[in-house]
Amino acid sequence: MFGHIFTQPILHKLFMLKGIDRFWTKYAKHVINMPRSIPEMIRGDFKCEDIAKCILGLKNIDIETYKSLVSKGPMTAERLGELLKRERSTAYRSLQNLMGCGLVRRETRTINSGGYFYEYIAIDPCRMKDMVQGNIDLWYNKMKKRVADIDKDIMK
Repeated sequence: MFGHIFTQPILHKLFMLKGIDRFWTKYAKHVINMPRSIPEMIRGDFKCEDIAKCILGLKNIDIETYKSLVSKGPMTAERLGELLKRERSTAYRSLQNLMGCGLVRRETRTINSGGYFYEYIAIDPCRMKDMVQGNIDLWYNKMKKRVADIDKDIMK
């Protein structure tokens, strides 16, 4: 069935695993060890970073980037790359992720001799906390509504 897409060893591993997400995370560049269920989360020992990554859809590099901006203040993507010991393009992608979820904003700075550059500024961690809490509240309310009729809907 999948012979034309997957090689035999990968195909075998695909069907031996219980979840397709475990397959992709095993072969992905960055391994993600997130829990598969709420009970697994409850039993787990998570750091605040893990919660922020899960709720806001961030990666480790994004958390590192955010922490650097909070602790060191506004900076360019080039300076951030140097600080993180990463390529500027990697720092820039992380900044794009952080801007996309509202944790970082970009401001244009003018150079007196002509031209401009971008400086990236992190929002205050208290505002980040509010964002995470707000997303958790939205998720909780949505799940609560879905569960209200689960006994009827599950048998459809």
